[in-house]
Amino acid sequence: MLRLLSEFSKSIPCLNVFRYITFRSIAAFVTAFFIVFFCGPIFIRRMQKLQKAGQPIRSDGPEQHVFKKGTPTMGGLLIITSLLVSVFLWADISNQYIIIACCVIIGFGAIGAVDDFSKLRKSNSNGLSAKNKLVSQIIVAILVVLCVYMIQPIGLRSSILFPLFKHAAFDIGALYVAFAAFVIVGSSNAVNLTDGLDGLAVGPTMISFSALGVIAYVSGHAIFANYLKIPVIQHAGELSVLCCATVGACLGFLWYNAHPARIFMGDVGSLSLGGLLGFIGVALKQEILLAIMGGVFVAEALSVVIQVASFKSTGKRVFLMAPIHHHFEKKGWSESTVVARFWIISAILAAAAMAALKLR
Repeated sequence: MLRLLSEFSKSIPCLNVFRYITFRSIAAFVTAFFIVFFCGPIFIRRMQKLQKAGQPIRSDGPEQHVFKKGTPTMGGLLIITSLLVSVFLWADISNQYIIIACCVIIGFGAIGAVDDFSKLRKSNSNGLSAKNKLVSQIIVAILVVLCVYMIQPIGLRSSILFPLFKHAAFDIGALYVAFAAFVIVGSSNAVNLTDGLDGLAVGPTMISFSALGVIAYVSGHAIFANYLKIPVIQHAGELSVLCCATVGACLGFLWYNAHPARIFMGDVGSLSLGGLLGFIGVALKQEILLAIMGGVFVAEALSVVIQVASFKSTGKRVFLMAPIHHHFEKKGWSESTVVARFWIISAILAAAAMAALKLR
């Protein structure tokens, strides 16, 4: 909205600053951070009143998690609200990628909110059935992919790009819709599975969005994109404003979610942030890079798949407990140690993904 002020830059030159994506990205980051930071205490008190028992704790979880019982959840509502307000203020709200991104946030956030509410109502960790949740996510993801498909350049619509190669693009035709939907749904659930320790999911999320923000800016800039041999995606640069707003919102939330957490993100936060992460990867045609920089999320999801498959086929478990962050807790790592080391790994993977942009 504030970008419209740049239209008056001829009469008031200082307003020209609102034209620049870099300025608006920084402003979006600061705005989202302070909304969460200052509204956090009020929101937490409100959630404590509404949620008498707090988020249900898994009965089969690590013993040291018992003290978390009673901690309010659905903190993702605060993240989503601050993110949308910041985007409304600083992004170009007529941009098609921004419009679709907001739909992703609201769509996956709604699924997560219903799941969280169901858990609170039942007073256990079983919310929506896996089938209902997955079907809902797939429907939203397919609609999103079809929208992206229609606005992207014809030559890129159904192509998958591979890093480290200048011209490694494979056109998979109509199968791309299923592939892209899988990326979005997989990303959403992977972040959701990672959200099991205080501050664990929000850290890699901030790191991944920071990297994607840089890629979005470069992709929307013809000179930079051509230099790095990545596709020029017109108007995609505006997504960097969204990415910075997301990082700011997550950083503000971390103030209250750091160990010991005063509030949990809940599925409303993890599903929406994960879905948004997947959408941006698809919109920028960087699905493979997304899997690299989000390696922590991929490992968390794979650990669950491997654990379930192994137990059903052999009756034996590969990990002491899945997702894999609980495995390390069972091995004696403290919660803070697991979180810090997963953050470090996430930062290394994001750096590797960024380096892959140049190594073509």
